[in-house]
This record gives sequence, structure tokens and C-alpha cells, in this order.
Amino acid sequence: MLILPMGATSLIVLWFAVMVLALIVEGIVPGLISIWFAVGAAAAVVAAALHASFGVQMAAFILVTCASLILTRPLAAKYVNSRTQRTNADRVIGEEAIVTEQIDTITGTGLIKAFGQVWTARPEPSTEIIPAGERVRVIRIEGAKAIVQKIPAETVIDAEISKI
Repeated sequence: MLILPMGATSLIVLWFAVMVLALIVEGIVPGLISIWFAVGAAAAVVAAALHASFGVQMAAFILVTCASLILTRPLAAKYVNSRTQRTNADRVIGEEAIVTEQIDTITGTGLIKAFGQVWTARPEPSTEIIPAGERVRVIRIEGAKAIVQKIPAETVIDAEISKI
């Protein structure tokens, strides 16, 4: 590898360019990806301005980048994109639905209607066949399929009586 000697001004420009490039990437890419490299490059700019050797500048860049990553990443991960929005899938978990097409794993059929939306459904346990018109409870979502359990008839009757 060929290493050309560079003056202090050239190294300041080099580190400044690394810092600007890291900040541009940070601005383009969602989430915190390259901000730590920009902080490390800023430390290298300071080292170059103090006429430190290239080895010291590299050490400053690497150490400050690693330190800023280690010290701030957990905090950043907690606050950046921390507001997750519930999806329709989250909303139906634990709720009752009506089977609109017989649910049968062997034939690969099964639809339910929950909150006015139709979902492809699979039974839990997977060997159960649930006929159309039955009430089920959504226990989880796997991909775009609702995994459901049949609600026992006495539970449905109890729920209807309690509404009276």
C-alpha cells in the first residue's frame, strides 16, 4: 500500500471531508447509522489541527468513534423511533372474530372477519376444523394469517347472557 505524506492542512481537510460525508449519510439514511463516525472524524480534525501525527489522528478517530458508539447507542436506540404505532394486526390479537369460511389446515381454507376486515385464518391446534359461523379468538398473527382458537359454546352463551 502506498502512503503519501500529507501536510497538516491536507489532513484537516481529509478528516473534515470524512466528517461531512458521515453527516450526509446520516441525513439520507433513516436511523442513526454514521453519526458516530462524524464524531470520531471531528476528534481527528482537532488532532490534525494540533499537528498530531497521522497515527495519533487515526487512534483519535477510532477511539472516539467506538466510545461514542458504546456510550450513546443504547440511549439513542431507546429514543429514536421509540414511538411504535399499533397496526391492525396488533388490534385484533385477543379479540373475537366470526369464521366466514371454514378453517381447515389440510385444505388450506379459512377466513375470519374481525373489526370489519377479512383475514386469512389457521386454527390452533392445527388439526382442528372450525366451521363457518363459529366464534373464534385471535391468539396471534403469523405473517398475514390470524391464528385462532375456537371459543367454547358455553363461553359464547355466557357472553350473550351478560349483555342482556
